[in-house]
Amino acid sequence: MEGLLVGSGVPKHVQVREYVRGLIRDAEPGTPAPSERELVHQFHVARMTVRQAVDALVAEGLLERIPGRGTFVSRPRPEIGRLLSYTEEMVARGLLAESQTLLARREQSGPGVARALGLTAGDPVIHWRRLRRADGVPMCLEDAYLNEVLLPGFLQAGMPTSLYEALDARGLRPTWSDDSISADLAAEHEAGLLEIDPGAAVMRHSRRAFAEDKIVEVSRSVYRADRFTWWVHLGRG
Repeated sequence: MEGLLVGSGVPKHVQVREYVRGLIRDAEPGTPAPSERELVHQFHVARMTVRQAVDALVAEGLLERIPGRGTFVSRPRPEIGRLLSYTEEMVARGLLAESQTLLARREQSGPGVARALGLTAGDPVIHWRRLRRADGVPMCLEDAYLNEVLLPGFLQAGMPTSLYEALDARGLRPTWSDDSISADLAAEHEAGLLEIDPGAAVMRHSRRAFAEDKIVEVSRSVYRADRFTWWVHLGRG
């Protein structure tokens, strides 16, 4: 297809959008989408027109932008309403999840962690810090805090591959959570582990996860903003 259907009454960005939609309809997830430069040259339109068309397909979830790499056919997204672990989230994106334990120990809870877990300050908690990777690239630094009373022998059993699988085995798989996400800059120690520059953009994610009415996990994570896109799935109840 060369150029636009002049005089058709269909806006230029819509024609470009529908052309790209047809092009990617049967494409495998992860397939590169046509570049903006290619589309500008092919349709003889302004870059803003092409960007508007591509933005619409990104908003629909058909395409995803990966900073520093380009625009690709989206991978399947998790189903609405399902609370996923990091491992499950990466699998849903077609990436290999890996974890490196940096710290795993019993601690006395500080006031903030104790309050979040519904404990008294000084009560014992399990503190598990991990560096999370995706396809070998550092993606996230996570500190998880667990109520030791609910998880007797957790540390002695050896650290599991997936926290949520281990909780599931004990009948404590999280069913819902309170999450918060904020933008920030990487501290020096975080930047070293995540292999980014100090002061680079990151996303901070806090979670308090519940198994029915029991608080089973409180976590604080920092994600590379240049590698991770946060998908929020909304639906009418």
